[in-house]
Amino acid sequence: MTTGVRRRMGVEERRQQLIGVALELFSRRSPDEVSIDEIASAAGISRPLVYHYFPGKLSLYEAALKRAAEDLASRFAEPHEGPLGTRLRRVMARFFDFVDEHGPGFSALMRGGPAVGSSATNALIDSVRQAAYDQMLAHMGVGDPVPARLELVVRSWISLVESTALIWLDGRRIPRAELETQLVQDFAALAAVAAAHDEELAALLRDLLKGEPGDGPFTDLAARLISLAS
Repeated sequence: MTTGVRRRMGVEERRQQLIGVALELFSRRSPDEVSIDEIASAAGISRPLVYHYFPGKLSLYEAALKRAAEDLASRFAEPHEGPLGTRLRRVMARFFDFVDEHGPGFSALMRGGPAVGSSATNALIDSVRQAAYDQMLAHMGVGDPVPARLELVVRSWISLVESTALIWLDGRRIPRAELETQLVQDFAALAAVAAAHDEELAALLRDLLKGEPGDGPFTDLAARLISLAS
């Protein structure tokens, strides 16, 4: 019979392990329901040792949230090649992959949790929104200064994506793939309404739509609107 020797972790390695364990637990249940004892048990260490690396549950939650925020922000990164509608469809698929995998934690973050309301948490949430905003402008080839109506459209759409994901988590009553496509079409609809009042935005949209395929989400939206009006 052989006995295994537990490898001693360095400080940063142990911190990263605890963050990973906390994220995994927060993905299955609301952070409010996860105790330090559970985190310690899952990590295979004692409760006092957790406090050696993090002064309390709030600091561990914020560290886990930082990693999750970086992961979520990265979901909006996409090569700037091909039709915009197709790109946004892939972005929404990756976004909902995250929502699916981290449902309770995502919900707790957006609706309220142990660290919500703190300056650190608010800054992390804002960083995700800003990353999404910057990526959307990059996809559209827009630099500074950003047209006022376009900024309103993009930021409103990001808020819509967040709230839609929260509603969807409560029962998942709409097929996920359909919802992802709907959100891409929501962006096109918001942009089209704003473009009716802004020739600069209208010209930008015309250029973007030239490359849309016949079976893309933007073209599909136009066809549906025409059929409703007929």
